Amino acid sequence: MKGQNIIVSVVFFIIGLSFLTVVSGCGESKGSSEATTKKVLVLGFDGMDPKILKTLVDEGKLPNFEHLMKTGDFKPLTTSMPPQSPVAWANFITGMNPGGHGIFDFIHRDPATMIPYLSTSRTESADKTISIGSWIIPLSSGKVTLLREGRAFWEYLEEKDVPTTIFRVPANFPPADTKMPVYQLSGMGTPDIQGTYGTFSFYTNKPDEYSDEISGGKVFPIRVVGNSFQSKLPGPKNTLRKGSPETAADFTVYIDPENPVAKVVLDDQEIILKQGEWSDWVTVNYKIIPLLQSVSGIARFYLKEVRPNFKMYVSPVNIDPSAPALPISTPEDYSEELAREIGPFYTQGIPEDSKALSENVLDDGEYYEQSNIVLDEELKMFDRELKRFKSGLLFFYFGRTDQLAHMFWRTMDPNHPAYDPNSKYRRVIEQTYIDMDRVLGKALKSIDENTTLIVLSDHGFAPFYRAFNLNTWLKNEGYASLTDDTEGDFFQNVNWSKTRAYGAGFNGLYLNLYRREGKGIVQPWERDALLQEISEKLLKIRDPKTGEQVITRVYRAEEIYSGPFVKDAPDLIIGYNKGYRASWETVLGKFPKALIRDNDEKWSGDHLIEADLVPGVILSNKKIEADKPALTDLAPTILAEFGIPKGEGMVGNSVFAVLSAIKQN
Repeated sequence: MKGQNIIVSVVFFIIGLSFLTVVSGCGESKGSSEATTKKVLVLGFDGMDPKILKTLVDEGKLPNFEHLMKTGDFKPLTTSMPPQSPVAWANFITGMNPGGHGIFDFIHRDPATMIPYLSTSRTESADKTISIGSWIIPLSSGKVTLLREGRAFWEYLEEKDVPTTIFRVPANFPPADTKMPVYQLSGMGTPDIQGTYGTFSFYTNKPDEYSDEISGGKVFPIRVVGNSFQSKLPGPKNTLRKGSPETAADFTVYIDPENPVAKVVLDDQEIILKQGEWSDWVTVNYKIIPLLQSVSGIARFYLKEVRPNFKMYVSPVNIDPSAPALPISTPEDYSEELAREIGPFYTQGIPEDSKALSENVLDDGEYYEQSNIVLDEELKMFDRELKRFKSGLLFFYFGRTDQLAHMFWRTMDPNHPAYDPNSKYRRVIEQTYIDMDRVLGKALKSIDENTTLIVLSDHGFAPFYRAFNLNTWLKNEGYASLTDDTEGDFFQNVNWSKTRAYGAGFNGLYLNLYRREGKGIVQPWERDALLQEISEKLLKIRDPKTGEQVITRVYRAEEIYSGPFVKDAPDLIIGYNKGYRASWETVLGKFPKALIRDNDEKWSGDHLIEADLVPGVILSNKKIEADKPALTDLAPTILAEFGIPKGEGMVGNSVFAVLSAIKQN
């Protein structure tokens, strides 16, 4: 779990410091086009697994999926390697593999410094400033940059005046730059107001019940005096001040002396909560320059317990969609328009707070309730977009299938180390598929004979029983050397003069290559033989507890990727067996003592393994002619539906018409 905490810290380091000097720069354009009467509706269900889907269909629990399978088509969908959401959805968006779009993992590393960073976006402070007293005044704008390369398929649609809405697709923060009114709301990768993937706050007079190293959140000790206490809700760093101090919003909590009720007073807002109750969205203002500039966010409060101990959770402070501090939509006012119609909503890339559940700040029921709040908001937005969908393309994304499978796999799998046979939540994953079946039902009712419907997922799912420490294995085998016997962090204790290989990210293994890495020692002519040697050894690893093969496939980047960014890829991409995955610790350069350990955490299902073991799904109301459809086929497929040839560098073809695909080539 410390690894997760490190990831949050890295995100904060990279994004948070420059948050306040960023200027929302998305160009605004108005108007619409009715150049086509064709309609293509694409539903993206992150992590929907073909086996679970088929099982529930066979049991008669998903009537709308069953109808679509019988009247249209259904096949497994080849995912990306590695099958990680940013990589997979970038394949979908661009029609390219990672060599073309440059996203290889959640985490990349700077070969010069070995500092890890998030792969999909970069935030930079103003490069010109002046200092006046304690203030730092920017003379130029900061910027947020989408690191995904390659053109998104909707940029081709834009050129042909095809009306397009792209709703919360991952690997699209900030939204791709468009000139015509392509409506986009950013999804996975969108930070909270602190610039992290999500940092909750928790207030209690029993802080010793929680770990000192809470991942993805912070515990604030409180002292109740006279049935009230005061505290602060942290906000973004104030980069206009020397030292970039953290901003905070003051609030006071008054506890009812008799009833399990509390009142939160924040600015001029009063929020009264019963024990076990969630608040509506609360606007939080952070003062940057007194009387001149402030940044607003939104948060939800949850009163977990009043007595005997006081416990109150506050969600990560989300970017306020009605006054976004960072570019989260195109046109710029699209998020404001949505907020006006349906009210405030989660803008954080992954809104379900899995870290709060992992740290026991929220329990299973509370987390599930929070995820249902997210779903309610998404359904309101989905209904809205369906109503205004008259022509062109509508893509709508749901992350619920992914997040709840990650957190509740243990409740339905007796073989999982964290399995609880008495759990009340063993049918949560099943219910999630039923929820998505209702979404599909809405879609089926809304479409006409002129609409192509495509339903897809980026990958499937598998159990996460055992965590493998790749860097520890490299050390044990003599490929990595340390300066001391500690586990280290961020490769801080690596002796690079004696290290030939290291793991970074969830599936990446790099050589310490001369003139690529800052302290590289492996000569280019040694590369092939060393990669062959390591690959053969990795495939021979057996779990001493179970005897199972830990790694089933090892790929060289140049064998599976094509395009201008292959040079930036890991040298080897590791395909773990079902039940296994890279540990949280090894992802960011740590060297734990044990080679493999049981995963007894609530994060119990996963997909960061060999791609063939976790295919996604594709369904359509049209016949799918491709024998083995892949994510990279979807961009050419959507373009072909509008009579547009596939773009330069796209490696796939339309899944519907083999003849069309031949013509496209």
